[in-house]
Amino acid sequence: MNPPEEEPDERWLDEHAGPMVRPYVMTSGRIEPSRGKFDLITLVVAIGPEPESEIGLGPEHMAIMRICQSVLSVAELTAHLDLPVATVRVLLGDLLDKGFITLQEPEPEADMHDIRLYKAVIDGLRAL
Repeated sequence: MNPPEEEPDERWLDEHAGPMVRPYVMTSGRIEPSRGKFDLITLVVAIGPEPESEIGLGPEHMAIMRICQSVLSVAELTAHLDLPVATVRVLLGDLLDKGFITLQEPEPEADMHDIRLYKAVIDGLRAL
């Protein structure tokens, strides 16, 4: 049994198909950033204005520079760009390599084996 053929009117062509650039094309097939660890809560900010034109930077890189003129988390940036987070991480790594952005890594989690932390929580609860 052959799959049903599409009617000519139902095929998407050209502008009806929407954006056709796949995320792996934007990253040249890379799936990991060349530098940096980008958690969803890592804060990103551009250093200086968006460059006029920089060899090796695509329109997505320039969009990141434009959006990150104020501090944003990787999660917020991903939402603004409407791209997969893995793609955004690779693009951020490119910008970090070229010195166009700076990062503020999230604070490491508190040491959950520290008994003082538990005592402080218990004392706080008792004070309520």
